[in-house]
Amino acid sequence: MMKLLFDLDGTLTDPFHGITRSISHALVKLGKPAPPMESLGWCIGPPLRESFSTLLGSDDPKDVDAALVMYRERFGTVGLFENEVYEDIPETLSTLQEIGHTLYVATSKPGVFAQRIIDHFGLGRYFKKVYGSELDGTRSDKASLISHIIQRESISCQRAVMIGDRKHDILGAKANGLLGLGVLWGYGTREELEASGASACLDHPKAIHTLLRTIERT
Repeated sequence: MMKLLFDLDGTLTDPFHGITRSISHALVKLGKPAPPMESLGWCIGPPLRESFSTLLGSDDPKDVDAALVMYRERFGTVGLFENEVYEDIPETLSTLQEIGHTLYVATSKPGVFAQRIIDHFGLGRYFKKVYGSELDGTRSDKASLISHIIQRESISCQRAVMIGDRKHDILGAKANGLLGLGVLWGYGTREELEASGASACLDHPKAIHTLLRTIERT
């Protein structure tokens, strides 16, 4: 059996409305122009500090910190629930758990928010633990987050897989010697995932189980 690390945004749930509305809220509060929300899909997946740096056109930590405060003002009360579990995700997680795989959440989102989202949607029963970043940005990059999980859970890299929808998930997996599986129902493209070194790209959650059986046989 294997240890399965799941990204959250764009993999387990679709957070588009909550994230984009909270980004717009932050920019407006800071007196900055807010792009159309439909154009902000690229912000879902990467660490939010990087996205705000780009949106603000500033690398000044004070500017980014101010934006994060305004973002969390809305996201922490409203935005995190403006979210939707992808079709067939609960059934897929249940199947993987029943087979004997051990499941974890590995998200660059602050762990305090990730845990509330997982609990709100009743997904906590499937995961041994939810891992995320700290509010100060510690472990917001997937490589350091996955390294932290491996150490805390004493995971063998040869028996572990990272599953996510963006290049950050795949690159983080590769940096730690894990297989990286890309999912195509989120916000990354097949081109992005394959260029990052994804071992496979999956069109549907139910395909995870099938592919894992193949991986275990080989």
